[in-house]
Amino acid sequence: MLIEYDGSKYKGWQKLAGEDLTIQGKLENVLSIMTDEEISVIGCGRTDAGVHALNYTANFHTNSNLSTEKMSEYLYKFLPEDIQVKSIKDCSERFHARYNALSKTYLYIINNNDKRNIFSRKYEYNITEALDISKMIEASEFLIGTHDFQSFTTLKSKKKSTVKTIYSIDITKENNIIDIQIKGNSFLWNMVRIICGTLIEVGRCNISPNDIEKILKQQKRQEAGPNAPAHALFLKEVEY
Repeated sequence: MLIEYDGSKYKGWQKLAGEDLTIQGKLENVLSIMTDEEISVIGCGRTDAGVHALNYTANFHTNSNLSTEKMSEYLYKFLPEDIQVKSIKDCSERFHARYNALSKTYLYIINNNDKRNIFSRKYEYNITEALDISKMIEASEFLIGTHDFQSFTTLKSKKKSTVKTIYSIDITKENNIIDIQIKGNSFLWNMVRIICGTLIEVGRCNISPNDIEKILKQQKRQEAGPNAPAHALFLKEVEY
């Protein structure tokens, strides 16, 4: 399934005990009723509370004889209006939306303007002071490649590797809108938001571009910038 969703009112992708407002939970509920089976949905990753998706990939196993066309119609009718299955197709029994993913691309949107946009304010981070985009681009270059991103995650467990590969970071500005696109093999908990928050601090001249190399080496969360607000972050693409 290829899914898009507005994460504004949800507690994130992952289903939580005693919590109805998750994307995974809503999908599993509707799919289980549709197929008359207990369906478990496998997602390409976990998005935080408030984060959105433009193209989120998920899969599930079913013995249902319903066609994918009928499934699409049912899902469109019974899913909440802020969750939409864009397409659905049969796949290999061995396909796994998370483990087979080769890369993910996230998009962070900043409205760098002294006035917020009333109609898009829920999906962009309004920053009134002018950001130095050239310094942000310079800083981003230190993050590209394979590094230990311990400084850029709130993950505290030592059992999980914090080494990840960033393939590209593209920062562009058109009118007052700054887009930060980050593509990597996979991401740690809060990693994208912390990277964006750190680049914003560079743009504010609170952190030097050259400090990024030091922040990576120190492997301490407190050395990096704050978590950028979740509402301006989108999972844009997953490649297989």
